[in-house]
Amino acid sequence: MATRHLYVVRHGAADPFGNLTDVGRRQTGLLADRLAALPVDAVWHSPLPRAAGSAEIIGERLGGVPVREAEELVDHVPYVPEPMPPAWKGFFDGYGGAEAAEGARLADALVERFARPVATETHEVLVTHAYQVAWLVRHALDAPPVRWLGLSCGNTALTAIEYRDGVGASVLLYNDMGHLPPDLRWTGFGSALRP
Repeated sequence: MATRHLYVVRHGAADPFGNLTDVGRRQTGLLADRLAALPVDAVWHSPLPRAAGSAEIIGERLGGVPVREAEELVDHVPYVPEPMPPAWKGFFDGYGGAEAAEGARLADALVERFARPVATETHEVLVTHAYQVAWLVRHALDAPPVRWLGLSCGNTALTAIEYRDGVGASVLLYNDMGHLPPDLRWTGFGSALRP
């Protein structure tokens, strides 16, 4: 039975303009070294510079693996709950119906394109954003849509999901930062304690 192996990663640390920082390039290089042990067939990335830059570094280290853009991996809010949980109201302040509809469209397209089995054994790296990692994990676990809100993801953290015909998805790893030294492990969301 063919298995689709997805290695889903958040881009490296970026500056306020969305470009990789020196830290982000270092994080991505360490991730690329880890991925080099895998038989990667393709690297897909979001069109945003922080993801495209990370994918370029990974592609260079993997040598000869195709690196391609996928619109579905762009940073977006995949689902907005109604009613809004009070703790999230400030986060979604000003978020309108048109943005919610576009986010839902992109979330559906992301799942349709990547979260399903394929005919032949494949190993694909998806370089994307924290919300898309959370959405794919939520989907793989068949959790309610609102559950993506509780999943955070560190820069260049590795999540591995497998898809096979006739069985549910398997989440093998989530937010694994074992390739990073402690000073490079963080989510990018505030200065909370780093485990």
